[in-house]
Amino acid sequence: MGLILAGTDMGGRLASLDLFDLVWQASGVVQLVMLLLVVASIMSWAAIAFKWRELSGAEQDSEGFLDTYHEGGLARAYDAARQLERSPLSAVYLTAHSELQKFSRYAGRNEEEGLDDDQLHRIHHQIAWVSAQEELRLESRLSFLATVGSASPFVGLFGTVIGIINAFTGIGATGSASLAVVAPGIAEALIATAIGLFAAIPATIFYNLFVARLRELHAAIQLFEDELLADLKRTGVEAALAPARAAEG
Repeated sequence: MGLILAGTDMGGRLASLDLFDLVWQASGVVQLVMLLLVVASIMSWAAIAFKWRELSGAEQDSEGFLDTYHEGGLARAYDAARQLERSPLSAVYLTAHSELQKFSRYAGRNEEEGLDDDQLHRIHHQIAWVSAQEELRLESRLSFLATVGSASPFVGLFGTVIGIINAFTGIGATGSASLAVVAPGIAEALIATAIGLFAAIPATIFYNLFVARLRELHAAIQLFEDELLADLKRTGVEAALAPARAAEG
């Protein structure tokens, strides 16, 4: 009978230890670890949502710009670049267009001819710089996701170690290794581990997904740069600027 009562008492004590009670009764260090992990998780989900929307917009506008460029060439590229501004390809084209406008002010050369090597070099230098800036813009917040994904399990592990220490401290204080004594410390340790994994797993998954999508965008930018320079090399300054001037006029 005594064993049954003890078991009943133990069951009652364990039943009362729901998740929120365990978090509330955890040691201050473990609570701080849990708080940091929850904040990191919330911030990582916000970064994931922002980055998903940003990359989706860049991909959608880039696809639309390339379709327009391949169908209409330089004649339709200017309008498409102004409308599809989320695409890094639009920024590349508008940079090249800005350089062409500078060339159109130069005298002493037949502007109906194709661009010379010096002009192509200047355009290539400018669009390479803009491409790098666009890639840095699209890569923003990825380092945060990488940090959360790599550090959160270790932060959770730190909370786990503290919880285990608290469990052994309870054993030493009571002289008993019963489940009722050990359970709170073990539970807070496992909760810290779970929160750490909850923060790390989505951050790692989406980081890898975003990196793969950025690689595709980077390849698209590089291919478009080569294609644009080849088209400009065959086209005179005035011929390249004529569609844009017609649209502005």
